[in-house]
Amino acid sequence: MKIFKYLYVLALFSVSLFASQDIEESIVKIYTVSKIPSYTTPWNSSIRRSHGSGSIISGKRILTNAHVVANETYIEVKRHGDTKKYEVEVEFISHQADLALLKVKDETFFKGTKSLELDGLPKFEQEVAVYGFPMGGDSLSVSRGIVSRIEHNRYAHSREIFLSIQIDAAVNPGSSGGPAISDGKIVGVVMQQMSRSQSIGYIVPMVIINHFLNDIKDGKYDGFAHIGITTQTMENSAIRDVYKMDNTITGVLVIDISEKSSAYNKLKKGDILLSLDGHSIQDDGTVEFVKNKYTSYKYYIDKKQIGESITFKVLRNGKKIKLNVRLENIADDNMLVNTLAHDTMPKYIMYGGYVFTPLSRNLIMNSRSTLLPLREAASKWVCEKKDEVVILLKVLAFDTNRGDHNFSLWMIDKVNGIEIKNFKEFVKMVDEFKGKYLILENKDGVKIAIDREDAIKAERAILKRYSIDNAKRL
Repeated sequence: MKIFKYLYVLALFSVSLFASQDIEESIVKIYTVSKIPSYTTPWNSSIRRSHGSGSIISGKRILTNAHVVANETYIEVKRHGDTKKYEVEVEFISHQADLALLKVKDETFFKGTKSLELDGLPKFEQEVAVYGFPMGGDSLSVSRGIVSRIEHNRYAHSREIFLSIQIDAAVNPGSSGGPAISDGKIVGVVMQQMSRSQSIGYIVPMVIINHFLNDIKDGKYDGFAHIGITTQTMENSAIRDVYKMDNTITGVLVIDISEKSSAYNKLKKGDILLSLDGHSIQDDGTVEFVKNKYTSYKYYIDKKQIGESITFKVLRNGKKIKLNVRLENIADDNMLVNTLAHDTMPKYIMYGGYVFTPLSRNLIMNSRSTLLPLREAASKWVCEKKDEVVILLKVLAFDTNRGDHNFSLWMIDKVNGIEIKNFKEFVKMVDEFKGKYLILENKDGVKIAIDREDAIKAERAILKRYSIDNAKRL
């Protein structure tokens, strides 16, 4: 009997060992050379070399994080246990969900490898193993932990909020993009760690990964739908009474709607959102996504593809009605200031040493700006009159712009008394201006006057003085 038990345990150990070896052979190290734009000096950029992790999945593809390959100029991968590097290219990328699929140019790379299988949403306290190549060494690392939370969190790469899984396994720089494995299958992709904490990491769950993979089946990435509404929780009894919500009703209050939202002419301010596709919304804005587990009601919107519809049940003036809304927009379609941009250089135009650019979240973050008007603009929806904010980024000192050298991060609302809608329109107005003075004005009535002839004459000298190649990038 003892011999039988010994052989049984030995057999289990052998199966586990082979399974581990199969997983290890499917893990890759990713080497990325990136061109990093500067949003405070938009004519400049820098080169950065970094590394991350990834895993081989079906279709001879490598699954990793978008931030591992963002702004890339050259990418190589190396298999665990091999010394040869292979050149790859980005096939599809979702900066929203921090996911990317890579394609290896030389398919001999896959010889002797197996594709890792994808699983579903793990359970609370389920064990996971994180595979990757964290900093501090060149060989494969494995750390183990458990699922400690499943809820919506802000993704650092895009600053958008999606479902994520918190684990207590060690997640360090370089681990990003590696798989989180449970029972031999991928249950998520390592994404980020909580700063100033120990062993608190986050992974992109399979519900988000599957959305990405289903999205690109037609050869094109559309993105995650954004409904374009602002809601308020209804936990206070007095506000519930105001909107005629008895004890049998739960939901959230609609307080604002983007004019570009497909729900704009269907939902109304003052509606109470009761449910999404039959899933009840609680007073704190959550829905049950697995038994006795709750997260943001966005969960059921995030599961939809662009072009699909969702059914809202709302309470309006004390009556319950159903509304069907087709999901057509991503967040950037609805927001006045876009989500964090990647894989693109910032736009700018220089005119007489005055440097203008669209307001971006990249700029707000990189400049560490505490200016309230900029942050307030970043919270607003687009409208018919304005779908982009134009700012005077800085003034490059020259004798023709004396007295204005301290202007920076200054929002522009009018050009020669005419309100501007976006940066493209602003550039056109500047290019086509033939008068004496170009007058810029903000909403408080503060004005800047630029002498057109002086600006044109000074351009070449200013570019030379500040070592700038071009006066604009559009």
